[in-house]
Amino acid sequence: MPARDKYHQSAKNALIKDGWTITDDPLRLRFGGKDMYVDLAAERLLTAEKEGRQIAVEIKSFIGLSELDDVEKALGQYFVYKAVLAQT
Repeated sequence: MPARDKYHQSAKNALIKDGWTITDDPLRLRFGGKDMYVDLAAERLLTAEKEGRQIAVEIKSFIGLSELDDVEKALGQYFVYKAVLAQT
C-alpha cells in the first residue's frame, strides 16, 4: 500500500463537500498480475435515475527536489492509469 500524499485528506474532504461519495481509499487496480493504487475513487449521482458519474483521483503535491521530475512521474501515472481503467 503506497504512502498517502501530504494533501490526501484535504482533497478527500473537498470531494465529499462537493457532493462526491468516496468509494475506494485507495482504488486498487490489477494489471498484468501487478497491483497499483490510485489515491481515491468517488462517485456522484447525476439524476434521480440510476445514472452516476465515477472518478479516480491521484493526489500530487509536487514537493520533490525537481518539479519537472514530479511532473514527469505524474504524467506517467496518468497514462498508465488511463490505459488500465480503459481495459477494466
